[in-house]
Amino acid sequence: MFSAQDQRISIDGVKVAFDILGDGPPVLLLHGFPQTRAMWRPIAADLANRYTVITPDLRGYGASDKPGQDRPQDCSAYSFRALGQDLLGLMEALGQRNFHLAGHDRGARVAHRMALDAPERVRSLTVMDIVPTHLLLSELTHEVAKTYYHWFFLAQPHPFPETLIGADPGYFFESCLLGWGGASLDHFAPELLAAYRAAWRQPETIFGMCQNYRAAIAHDMALDAADLGRKLSCPALVLYGAEGAMAKAYDVPATWADRLAQMQAQAIPGGHFFPDTAPQATAEALRAFIDGL
Repeated sequence: MFSAQDQRISIDGVKVAFDILGDGPPVLLLHGFPQTRAMWRPIAADLANRYTVITPDLRGYGASDKPGQDRPQDCSAYSFRALGQDLLGLMEALGQRNFHLAGHDRGARVAHRMALDAPERVRSLTVMDIVPTHLLLSELTHEVAKTYYHWFFLAQPHPFPETLIGADPGYFFESCLLGWGGASLDHFAPELLAAYRAAWRQPETIFGMCQNYRAAIAHDMALDAADLGRKLSCPALVLYGAEGAMAKAYDVPATWADRLAQMQAQAIPGGHFFPDTAPQATAEALRAFIDGL
Protein backbone atom coordinates (compact mmCIF):
# COMPACT_ATOMS: atom_id res chain seq x y z
CA MET A 1 0.00 0.00 0.00
CA PHE A 2 1.38 3.40 -0.98
CA SER A 3 2.12 5.79 1.88
CA ALA A 4 3.70 9.25 1.90
CA GLN A 5 3.57 11.03 5.24
CA ASP A 6 4.34 14.62 6.21
CA GLN A 7 4.69 15.91 2.67
CA ARG A 8 4.88 19.58 1.61
CA ILE A 9 3.94 21.24 -1.68
CA SER A 10 4.01 24.97 -2.38
CA ILE A 11 0.83 26.19 -4.08
CA ASP A 12 1.16 29.81 -5.24
CA GLY A 13 3.66 30.46 -2.48
CA VAL A 14 1.70 28.75 0.31
CA LYS A 15 3.12 25.47 1.60
CA VAL A 16 0.45 22.84 2.18
CA ALA A 17 1.27 19.90 4.47
CA PHE A 18 -0.40 16.58 3.66
CA ASP A 19 -0.33 12.80 3.90
CA ILE A 20 -1.24 10.20 1.28
CA LEU A 21 -2.29 6.63 1.99
CA GLY A 22 -3.63 3.83 -0.20
CA ASP A 23 -4.31 2.99 -3.83
CA GLY A 24 -7.27 3.60 -6.09
CA PRO A 25 -9.52 6.57 -6.94
CA PRO A 26 -8.56 9.72 -5.03
CA VAL A 27 -10.46 10.90 -1.95
CA LEU A 28 -9.59 14.28 -0.43
CA LEU A 29 -10.49 14.65 3.26
CA LEU A 30 -10.56 18.09 4.90
CA HIS A 31 -10.41 18.57 8.68
CA GLY A 32 -12.17 21.26 10.68
CA PHE A 33 -11.66 23.53 13.68
CA PRO A 34 -9.79 23.20 15.99
CA GLN A 35 -8.10 20.15 14.56
CA THR A 36 -5.47 19.09 12.03
CA ARG A 37 -5.21 16.44 9.33
CA ALA A 38 -4.38 13.97 12.12
CA MET A 39 -8.12 13.56 12.75
CA TRP A 40 -8.44 11.45 9.59
CA ARG A 41 -5.85 8.79 10.45
CA PRO A 42 -8.31 6.04 11.52
CA ILE A 43 -10.73 6.84 8.68
CA ALA A 44 -7.97 7.08 6.08
CA ALA A 45 -6.62 3.69 7.16
CA ASP A 46 -10.09 2.20 6.62
CA LEU A 47 -10.56 3.77 3.16
CA ALA A 48 -7.01 3.14 1.93
CA ASN A 49 -7.69 -0.45 0.92
CA ARG A 50 -9.76 0.84 -2.01
CA TYR A 51 -8.88 4.52 -2.38
CA THR A 52 -5.96 6.90 -2.48
CA VAL A 53 -6.67 9.11 0.54
CA ILE A 54 -5.15 12.60 0.67
CA THR A 55 -5.37 14.45 3.99
CA PRO A 56 -3.98 18.03 4.04
CA ASP A 57 -3.80 20.64 6.75
CA LEU A 58 -5.88 23.65 5.77
CA ARG A 59 -4.07 26.95 5.36
CA GLY A 60 -3.69 28.44 8.84
CA TYR A 61 -3.96 25.06 10.57
CA GLY A 62 -1.52 22.33 11.55
CA ALA A 63 1.73 22.34 9.60
CA SER A 64 0.50 24.31 6.59
CA ASP A 65 1.53 27.94 6.14
CA LYS A 66 -0.12 30.81 8.03
CA PRO A 67 0.40 33.82 5.76
CA GLY A 68 -0.51 37.42 6.46
CA GLN A 69 0.78 37.79 10.00
CA ASP A 70 2.31 41.12 8.99
CA ARG A 71 -1.10 42.40 7.82
CA PRO A 72 -3.70 40.99 10.22
CA GLN A 73 -6.28 43.57 9.17
CA ASP A 74 -6.67 41.70 5.85
CA CYS A 75 -8.27 38.27 6.37
CA SER A 76 -9.13 37.63 2.70
CA ALA A 77 -6.36 35.03 2.43
CA TYR A 78 -8.34 32.83 4.84
CA SER A 79 -11.69 32.70 3.07
CA PHE A 80 -13.09 29.30 2.21
CA ARG A 81 -12.42 30.15 -1.43
CA ALA A 82 -8.74 30.89 -0.75
CA LEU A 83 -8.34 27.68 1.27
CA GLY A 84 -10.10 25.75 -1.47
CA GLN A 85 -7.80 27.14 -4.14
CA ASP A 86 -4.83 25.74 -2.19
CA LEU A 87 -6.39 22.31 -2.29
CA LEU A 88 -7.47 22.40 -5.92
CA GLY A 89 -3.84 23.28 -6.65
CA LEU A 90 -2.60 20.47 -4.43
CA MET A 91 -4.70 17.88 -6.22
CA GLU A 92 -3.59 19.22 -9.61
CA ALA A 93 0.05 18.98 -8.50
CA LEU A 94 -0.58 15.36 -7.46
CA GLY A 95 -2.02 14.57 -10.89
CA GLN A 96 -5.55 14.17 -9.54
CA ARG A 97 -7.80 16.21 -11.80
CA ASN A 98 -11.04 14.72 -10.45
CA PHE A 99 -11.61 13.40 -6.96
CA HIS A 100 -14.10 12.56 -4.25
CA LEU A 101 -14.24 15.32 -1.65
CA ALA A 102 -15.29 15.18 2.00
CA GLY A 103 -14.93 17.62 4.86
CA HIS A 104 -15.90 18.09 8.48
CA ASP A 105 -16.73 21.43 10.12
CA ARG A 106 -14.58 24.19 8.49
CA GLY A 107 -13.30 21.57 6.07
CA ALA A 108 -16.87 20.89 4.96
CA ARG A 109 -17.37 24.61 4.29
CA VAL A 110 -14.17 24.67 2.23
CA ALA A 111 -15.37 21.55 0.38
CA HIS A 112 -18.74 23.14 -0.43
CA ARG A 113 -16.99 26.25 -1.78
CA MET A 114 -14.61 24.10 -3.87
CA ALA A 115 -17.55 22.25 -5.40
CA LEU A 116 -19.21 25.58 -6.27
CA ASP A 117 -16.02 27.06 -7.72
CA ALA A 118 -14.81 23.97 -9.61
CA PRO A 119 -17.73 21.55 -10.04
CA GLU A 120 -15.95 19.79 -12.90
CA ARG A 121 -13.24 18.67 -10.46
CA VAL A 122 -15.49 17.12 -7.78
CA ARG A 123 -16.78 13.59 -8.36
CA SER A 124 -18.76 13.55 -5.12
CA LEU A 125 -19.18 15.82 -2.11
CA THR A 126 -19.61 14.85 1.54
CA VAL A 127 -20.26 17.51 4.18
CA MET A 128 -20.11 16.55 7.85
CA ASP A 129 -22.10 18.28 10.60
CA ILE A 130 -22.64 21.69 9.09
CA VAL A 131 -25.53 23.68 7.77
CA PRO A 132 -24.79 26.11 4.91
CA THR A 133 -22.71 29.09 6.03
CA HIS A 134 -25.06 31.72 4.61
CA LEU A 135 -28.07 30.11 6.26
CA LEU A 136 -26.39 29.84 9.66
CA LEU A 137 -25.31 33.50 9.66
CA SER A 138 -28.30 35.11 7.94
CA GLU A 139 -30.98 33.34 10.00
CA LEU A 140 -29.09 33.14 13.27
CA THR A 141 -31.16 32.10 16.26
CA HIS A 142 -30.40 32.84 19.90
CA GLU A 143 -29.89 29.13 20.49
CA VAL A 144 -27.29 28.76 17.76
CA ALA A 145 -25.57 32.05 18.64
CA LYS A 146 -25.15 30.93 22.24
CA THR A 147 -23.81 27.51 21.26
CA TYR A 148 -21.64 28.75 18.37
CA TYR A 149 -20.47 31.92 20.12
CA HIS A 150 -16.92 31.15 18.96
CA TRP A 151 -17.83 32.26 15.42
CA PHE A 152 -18.13 35.82 16.71
CA PHE A 153 -15.44 35.71 19.38
CA LEU A 154 -12.78 34.47 16.94
CA ALA A 155 -13.91 37.03 14.36
CA GLN A 156 -13.12 39.98 16.64
CA PRO A 157 -10.25 42.20 15.45
CA HIS A 158 -6.67 41.07 15.95
CA PRO A 159 -5.14 40.67 18.51
CA PHE A 160 -8.07 40.48 20.94
CA PRO A 161 -9.07 36.80 20.62
CA GLU A 162 -5.50 35.68 19.99
CA THR A 163 -4.36 37.32 23.24
CA LEU A 164 -7.12 35.80 25.35
CA ILE A 165 -6.75 32.32 23.84
CA GLY A 166 -2.96 32.48 24.11
CA ALA A 167 -3.20 32.78 27.90
CA ASP A 168 -4.45 29.17 28.06
CA PRO A 169 -5.00 27.63 24.62
CA GLY A 170 -5.57 24.15 26.01
CA TYR A 171 -8.46 25.33 28.14
CA PHE A 172 -10.12 27.22 25.30
CA PHE A 173 -9.75 24.61 22.56
CA GLU A 174 -10.66 21.68 24.80
CA SER A 175 -13.83 23.56 25.75
CA CYS A 176 -14.60 23.70 22.01
CA LEU A 177 -14.14 19.94 21.65
CA LEU A 178 -16.59 19.39 24.50
CA GLY A 179 -19.05 22.16 23.76
CA TRP A 180 -21.09 20.95 20.78
CA GLY A 181 -22.70 17.77 22.00
CA GLY A 182 -21.97 14.18 22.89
CA ALA A 183 -18.26 14.11 23.71
CA SER A 184 -15.79 13.97 26.56
CA LEU A 185 -12.00 14.09 26.25
CA ASP A 186 -11.67 10.34 26.78
CA HIS A 187 -13.69 9.86 23.57
CA PHE A 188 -10.75 11.29 21.58
CA ALA A 189 -7.81 9.05 20.70
CA PRO A 190 -4.84 10.17 22.86
CA GLU A 191 -2.44 10.36 19.92
CA LEU A 192 -4.84 12.56 17.93
CA LEU A 193 -5.54 14.79 20.90
CA ALA A 194 -1.78 15.19 21.35
CA ALA A 195 -1.46 16.32 17.73
CA TYR A 196 -4.23 18.89 18.18
CA ARG A 197 -2.68 20.21 21.39
CA ALA A 198 0.72 20.60 19.74
CA ALA A 199 -0.87 22.75 17.04
CA TRP A 200 -2.92 24.82 19.53
CA ARG A 201 0.23 25.89 21.37
CA GLN A 202 1.54 27.73 18.30
CA PRO A 203 0.59 31.44 18.23
CA GLU A 204 0.69 31.33 14.42
CA THR A 205 -1.99 28.63 14.40
CA ILE A 206 -4.22 30.58 16.78
CA PHE A 207 -3.84 33.56 14.42
CA GLY A 208 -4.67 31.45 11.35
CA MET A 209 -7.81 30.00 12.92
CA CYS A 210 -9.02 33.45 13.98
CA GLN A 211 -8.41 34.79 10.47
CA ASN A 212 -10.49 31.93 9.06
CA TYR A 213 -13.44 32.95 11.23
CA ARG A 214 -12.97 36.63 10.41
CA ALA A 215 -13.04 35.80 6.72
CA ALA A 216 -16.27 33.82 7.02
CA ILE A 217 -18.12 37.00 7.98
CA ALA A 218 -16.06 39.51 6.00
CA HIS A 219 -15.81 37.56 2.73
CA ASP A 220 -17.58 34.21 2.62
CA MET A 221 -21.03 35.57 3.37
CA ALA A 222 -20.91 37.70 0.21
CA LEU A 223 -19.50 34.84 -1.87
CA ASP A 224 -22.25 32.53 -0.67
CA ALA A 225 -24.94 35.16 -1.22
CA ALA A 226 -23.87 35.40 -4.86
CA ASP A 227 -24.35 31.63 -5.22
CA LEU A 228 -27.77 31.36 -3.60
CA GLY A 229 -30.04 29.45 -5.93
CA ARG A 230 -27.23 27.29 -7.31
CA LYS A 231 -27.69 23.57 -6.86
CA LEU A 232 -24.70 21.25 -7.15
CA SER A 233 -25.33 18.32 -9.47
CA CYS A 234 -22.67 15.91 -8.15
CA PRO A 235 -23.69 13.06 -5.83
CA ALA A 236 -23.65 14.38 -2.27
CA LEU A 237 -23.79 12.96 1.23
CA VAL A 238 -24.76 14.92 4.34
CA LEU A 239 -23.54 13.35 7.59
CA TYR A 240 -24.36 14.82 10.97
CA GLY A 241 -23.99 13.97 14.64
CA ALA A 242 -27.20 12.50 16.00
CA GLU A 243 -26.63 14.19 19.38
CA GLY A 244 -24.87 17.29 18.08
CA ALA A 245 -25.74 20.96 18.35
CA MET A 246 -26.67 21.20 14.68
CA ALA A 247 -29.11 18.29 14.86
CA LYS A 248 -30.77 19.91 17.89
CA ALA A 249 -31.14 23.29 16.18
CA TYR A 250 -31.92 22.24 12.58
CA ASP A 251 -33.28 19.56 10.33
CA VAL A 252 -29.78 19.27 8.90
CA PRO A 253 -30.66 17.43 5.65
CA ALA A 254 -33.45 19.94 4.94
CA THR A 255 -30.98 22.83 5.09
CA TRP A 256 -29.13 21.28 2.15
CA ALA A 257 -32.10 20.19 0.04
CA ASP A 258 -32.11 23.27 -2.19
CA ARG A 259 -28.33 23.19 -2.66
CA LEU A 260 -27.64 19.53 -3.50
CA ALA A 261 -29.47 17.87 -6.40
CA GLN A 262 -28.45 14.26 -5.59
CA MET A 263 -28.40 14.16 -1.81
CA GLN A 264 -28.24 11.33 0.68
CA ALA A 265 -28.18 11.97 4.43
CA GLN A 266 -27.32 9.95 7.52
CA ALA A 267 -27.00 10.60 11.24
CA ILE A 268 -23.89 9.22 12.94
CA PRO A 269 -23.92 8.41 16.69
CA GLY A 270 -22.36 11.18 18.75
CA GLY A 271 -22.02 14.93 18.65
CA HIS A 272 -20.25 17.37 16.38
CA PHE A 273 -16.91 15.56 16.50
CA PHE A 274 -18.23 12.17 15.43
CA PRO A 275 -15.31 11.54 13.00
CA ASP A 276 -13.11 11.48 16.13
CA THR A 277 -15.49 9.74 18.50
CA ALA A 278 -17.07 7.30 16.01
CA PRO A 279 -14.43 6.84 13.28
CA GLN A 280 -15.57 3.37 12.25
CA ALA A 281 -19.18 4.42 11.73
CA THR A 282 -17.99 7.51 9.84
CA ALA A 283 -15.68 5.49 7.61
CA GLU A 284 -18.40 2.93 6.90
CA ALA A 285 -20.88 5.62 5.89
CA LEU A 286 -18.37 7.39 3.66
CA ARG A 287 -17.12 4.18 2.09
CA ALA A 288 -20.63 2.91 1.39
CA PHE A 289 -21.53 6.19 -0.29
CA ILE A 290 -18.46 6.35 -2.52
CA ASP A 291 -18.55 2.62 -3.29
CA GLY A 292 -22.12 2.99 -4.47
CA LEU A 293 -21.42 5.65 -7.06
